[in-house]
Amino acid sequence: MQNIIQASRCLDLMEKKMVGKNEVTYIELLKLAVLQKNLPAAHLIWQEYIKNYSMSIMALDRFIWSFTRLGDLESAYKILLEMISLATRGNIPIARTVHGKVYTNRLDIPVPSNKGPGSTMLDLKENKKLDYCMHPPLMYIPDSISASIEQQIICMGNKKAKSTELAGLNGQKHPLLKKALSRSFDDIIHGCAKQKNHMLARKLMLQMTNLGLQPSRHTYNGIIKVVSHRSFGDAIRVLKKMQQKNLKPYDSTLASLSITCSKALQLDLAEAFLNQISECLYPNPYNALLASCDQLNQLERAIRVFAKMEQKKVLPNIRTCELLFSLFGVVNGHYEDSDALSKVDVAKRINAIQKHMANNGIQHSHLSMNKLMRALGEEGMIKELIQYLHVAENLFIYRNPSLGTHMYNTVLHYLVEAKESDTVIAIFKKMKLCGCHPDSETYNIMIDCCTILKSYRSACLLLSMMIRKGFHPVICTYNAIIEILLEDENFNEALNLLKQVILDGIQPDVLLFNTVLKEACYKGRIDVIEFIVECMRREKVPPDTRTCGYVFSAYVDSGFHNTAIEALQVLSLRMMSEDGNILRENTNFVNEFILSEDVAVVESQILKLFEDSEDELAIGLLNLRWCAIAGFPICKSADQSLWAKRLEGMQL
Repeated sequence: MQNIIQASRCLDLMEKKMVGKNEVTYIELLKLAVLQKNLPAAHLIWQEYIKNYSMSIMALDRFIWSFTRLGDLESAYKILLEMISLATRGNIPIARTVHGKVYTNRLDIPVPSNKGPGSTMLDLKENKKLDYCMHPPLMYIPDSISASIEQQIICMGNKKAKSTELAGLNGQKHPLLKKALSRSFDDIIHGCAKQKNHMLARKLMLQMTNLGLQPSRHTYNGIIKVVSHRSFGDAIRVLKKMQQKNLKPYDSTLASLSITCSKALQLDLAEAFLNQISECLYPNPYNALLASCDQLNQLERAIRVFAKMEQKKVLPNIRTCELLFSLFGVVNGHYEDSDALSKVDVAKRINAIQKHMANNGIQHSHLSMNKLMRALGEEGMIKELIQYLHVAENLFIYRNPSLGTHMYNTVLHYLVEAKESDTVIAIFKKMKLCGCHPDSETYNIMIDCCTILKSYRSACLLLSMMIRKGFHPVICTYNAIIEILLEDENFNEALNLLKQVILDGIQPDVLLFNTVLKEACYKGRIDVIEFIVECMRREKVPPDTRTCGYVFSAYVDSGFHNTAIEALQVLSLRMMSEDGNILRENTNFVNEFILSEDVAVVESQILKLFEDSEDELAIGLLNLRWCAIAGFPICKSADQSLWAKRLEGMQL
């Protein structure tokens, strides 16, 4: 700010002394406009410059740099076209000093000052109030002229029009001109990377080729950053072109490639690019790879990446710490229960991450705190979870209640899982007193808590409150309420609510149907079992393994063994394909899987199906094979089953 004040005083002094402005003055004013991030001032400087001076290559180069830095790619591109047009005329007054600095060697006569002493182009308060200056058109470069210049460049790429190409650009007469043009192209291409404008970047690369300008490492660095926003494949193709020209990528180029590959979940490539970086000033590429490791649950790779980050002394940021909590905060897998040893391990890991944060001067964010509490909740460390909630309240929630909703939801969720209903109610009340507004997730968690209390009335009150606040109930909301009704053996009301859900246009899922089937199986309610099975068929909800188990067990427990086998076959067929006709369409399944006597071959084929994540198909085939081994005839289509036909005639 002090530099800007000094510049304003200098301009005032120049006007008082009647000192005119030359090209250098305009360029320095332009630098100050960029420093201020003042696009209107840059446009005013441009307008005054072209009124008083004929354009020069070096001045146009500086204007292109300035407008690109200020985010006005349209103006920068128009000036670039004018720069190309100027270059085609030849006789470019560019030279280099003995110190290597490029300058314009034409006569530069200062423009006399004709303004009052109180007016300067760097008056921020005035310029930023001018709405019309936010994106003013560039004077003396109409769109028709820009289009004409653009068309001439395109013609240069045509074999029949090679004679129109610049001798100065193809030969070595004007190496300084080529350098200035290349630098201006690079500036705009890098601006395209910031604004994700791949169309303009592609056009610029084509124009460079037509003008005979060879892309440099810097050019390719910008292009890779542009195409990285689209797909990692495009970025790899540009890198290969770069390697064919024996151009070594910058560290920033490798970082961009690594981030792109991480987002595309190409972790081997991302790690390979990351290892090639000699010096990395920012943790962004490491964070991107750690995030992908978290998404794909590749903890060993994450450890390797973090170790490399420490080895190269790349300073972490809060995003790094958030990912560390997410990756290493939980010890047990999804299907493993926590124990005393795992809880001790989690506490050690959390302390280590927090110590790492303290050593690097990193304060907790609301996201890192939320991930920490999630890790504690996953391990069932309720006491520690409540303690950190109090810390979060003091750090974030009391100062900014809008940050509290997500944190409270995390704590409430794990308290419900731990069946700490009294604590859930107390925290829900405190949440509202703190000014945090419950959202749809909050109400769903509280309705789920009512299943612990077995309070249908409380669930209905919460549902009513939820609707009044403008939140629409979802399928898990009704699932919890139906579960409460089933606990009270109120099957009629549960089925009525299920019918209402369907009438309201809410698509039920297999979890909702399985909730009813589970209780009906335990209570021996065959009528409810058959109602749900037919309802699933009509709503086109495919059964899963639990559905098959509940229906089969219900019939077996009631002594209907033949019906149990028939139902198991029908549900297995529907689990394998929506219409239940997969065996009719794929007859090889019968001989190769179901009726085959070669146990080793069948087992290997079934295991391959599991490896290919075709679990439903594998389990369905195993069910049908078991039925065949038990001596029952195989039903090749669900439509052939008398049991299925009987259910189709039910009145729902």
